Amino acid sequence: MKIASVADVKAKFSGYIKASEEGPVVVTKNGKPVALLLSVKDEEEIERLLLAYSPKFRSIMHVAERQVRQGKGMKHDDFWRETEAEYK
Repeated sequence: MKIASVADVKAKFSGYIKASEEGPVVVTKNGKPVALLLSVKDEEEIERLLLAYSPKFRSIMHVAERQVRQGKGMKHDDFWRETEAEYK
């Protein structure tokens, strides 16, 4: 993992993009982390990252987890059967 200031990243952006292929690059401002450069392989990975940081999605997941713990969940096979039926 590399660490670089905003000013350095601005000056050498292409180099830091390339460096992110080997591992995350932490971007700092006044010595404190403010951003992270990550390399992505495909659109699915971008979607996973965006969902991971989506407050709305996290809220939906917390509600679903609570329902499963309370025995109100749906069996895996039933879920996929219903999902596939909706798209046919």
